[in-house]
Amino acid sequence: MRKVLAVGSALILAVAVAAVVLHAQQDKSKRPSPPATAKCDLPGGGSITVDYSSPQVKGRKIFGGLVPYGEPWRTGANEATTFVTTADLMVGGKHVAAGKYTIFTIPNKDKWALIVSKKTGEWGIPYPGADQDLVRADMNASSTASPVENFTIAFDKGSKGCTLRIEWENARATVDVLPM
Repeated sequence: MRKVLAVGSALILAVAVAAVVLHAQQDKSKRPSPPATAKCDLPGGGSITVDYSSPQVKGRKIFGGLVPYGEPWRTGANEATTFVTTADLMVGGKHVAAGKYTIFTIPNKDKWALIVSKKTGEWGIPYPGADQDLVRADMNASSTASPVENFTIAFDKGSKGCTLRIEWENARATVDVLPM
């Protein structure tokens, strides 16, 4: 009898844990800054995937306000933004080996920097520090033709690779990502 009770209790516990995990996963899509993904298939077979959360402007001053100029920014919301590549890359002319990383940016009015951090698995803040940087690459900064309400990371595919594009409010930052 005790054995049946123990097995039954373990089964109920397993079902409860599974329900909690499933509920937590479903709630991510209902967050004010829902999850989003950008992907680029590279010439020669590799790929890059960026998973991030997409906040909205909601009438706020973003760059130079909510997101200060000249300081590392989490580049999204919620969990840290991940950058996963299945191929060795040149990001802004700097080598990034195949693997999983976290990305941050340093926005400025006329120039941005992309930080590819070796530290993974953390929440989006705080920035883990320059000692965890794998690469810092310069990004081209420009203005968007019209305001962008939802923070967006996307890839524009070219013949040699991809251009990583970040847009939000009235700002756009880009950097070339090429296979090696």
